[in-house]
Amino acid sequence: MPQSFTPLDGEEVPNASGWPKYPDVVVQLVGNDGNAFSILGAVSNALRKAGHGDAVATFQSEAMTGDYDNLLGVCMAWVTVE
Repeated sequence: MPQSFTPLDGEEVPNASGWPKYPDVVVQLVGNDGNAFSILGAVSNALRKAGHGDAVATFQSEAMTGDYDNLLGVCMAWVTVE
């Protein structure tokens, strides 16, 4: 797993520092479907359920900008992943 990634705005964001944008949103990914669209949907749904629906479009845009590793990095930078 990379130590950092570069989201759309070009600002490098550490994903290993325990710093998700929405730490109150917890998504269980381990043991679930590892398909990229499944992960994208799980995090998007969790953001909506936690009242952060306005952030979903930005999250999805950042998450779909790169490869699978980028998707995982963006997920970890946005929510608490277990």
